[in-house]
Amino acid sequence: MSPRELLLGSFEAALAAADPLKRVPAHLPKLPDQHNGRVLVVGAGKAAAAMALAVEQGMPADTPLEGLVVTRYQHGLLTNRVTVVEAGHPVPDEAGEKAAHEILRRAKALTRDDLMLVLLSGGGSSLLTLPAEGLTTADLSATTRELLRSGAPIQEMNTVRKHLSAIQGGRLAAATRARVLALIVSDVTGDDPTHIASGPCAPDPTTYRDAIDILNRYEVRTPPAVQAHLERGTRGELPETPKPGERLFQRVENRVIARAHDSLQAAADFFRHHGVQPVILGDSVTGEAREVAKVYGALAREVRTHGKPWPAPVALLSGGECTVTVRGEGRGGRCAEFLLSLAIDLAGAERIHALACDTDGIDGSEDNAGATLAPDALKRAAAKKLRPDALLADNDAYAFFSALGSLVVTGPTRTNVNDYRAILIT
Repeated sequence: MSPRELLLGSFEAALAAADPLKRVPAHLPKLPDQHNGRVLVVGAGKAAAAMALAVEQGMPADTPLEGLVVTRYQHGLLTNRVTVVEAGHPVPDEAGEKAAHEILRRAKALTRDDLMLVLLSGGGSSLLTLPAEGLTTADLSATTRELLRSGAPIQEMNTVRKHLSAIQGGRLAAATRARVLALIVSDVTGDDPTHIASGPCAPDPTTYRDAIDILNRYEVRTPPAVQAHLERGTRGELPETPKPGERLFQRVENRVIARAHDSLQAAADFFRHHGVQPVILGDSVTGEAREVAKVYGALAREVRTHGKPWPAPVALLSGGECTVTVRGEGRGGRCAEFLLSLAIDLAGAERIHALACDTDGIDGSEDNAGATLAPDALKRAAAKKLRPDALLADNDAYAFFSALGSLVVTGPTRTNVNDYRAILIT
């Protein structure tokens, strides 16, 4: 196999390890014979439709099953008993608000004899959007746009969003009397349920004051109504999100069923099978994508030049979620920006190939999952009169890899365990 084929094959192995159709069945609840209640399936995220389909296929046909999940546009699937609604991501829209309102209404109607099965995955924060009283979806959309451009980590973004929501930050679980089982595909470093889809069924340790501090730290400009809402919360005029230790969580289980490390291990097995030593550098890599790339570039050169700390052939694997502080007007998500910075840092070093892709199939807001990098990338770019430094400064990594024909386009994968990066040194 060529280096590019090896890299793409490893990415396919990583995706297969996070496939909801394979991961969900083993975690479906076994209902007792005397169970007389209903089973309500609700959820949100890029994997929500695939998770709902897996529930339908895995639960007995006579189970009193119904529900509603919301996923990103073009991520839906045909289901029979669980309705799938498509809505806006990464910026919330009215379709998401309407779906979230209906989910909350159904949750409130359940009794103690019922079960609410909640299906959550990355993307749920914007898809399960229900503004707190006094706020609008337009307020949340404007705030989300600014947060996305700020470079704030997803955990801090979600701290803000929880405190602007009527359903996130544990509020969905608090709204129902039923037993709650949340099955979760994790897209955040650390796999803490409170951060995934803004934790609608998880206790929230953060506060309104934390949300204001985050907005100030990243100089995020918000609509006046958002600032006023958060300030009212700090004064105790609004109820806080449910906190760890509260009694309601005694009937709630948050279970992570797929995570980045599972996918990294599957990719490692793939490389090992093809005679390449895999090294997993971690599933929780964060920081500015262009700066992280420089660290990885130095490590790759050390392996290539000195055979240390591992001899070639070796594949350096990592997951997590880097950030991009948007200062330019170009196109491209964090995976493409990581690779463009890596290309500049490696300066054409021989026998070093790389891939960086988002496991949801969407790098940022573009139509590609990511891209691949070959040693001759800068040489080919020069022949096309591309200026890598200028493109990086303009956050336009998409244009660079598109011109080279190096984009990786998968379409919606209907899963999401964060970014996957592989650097292959031969």
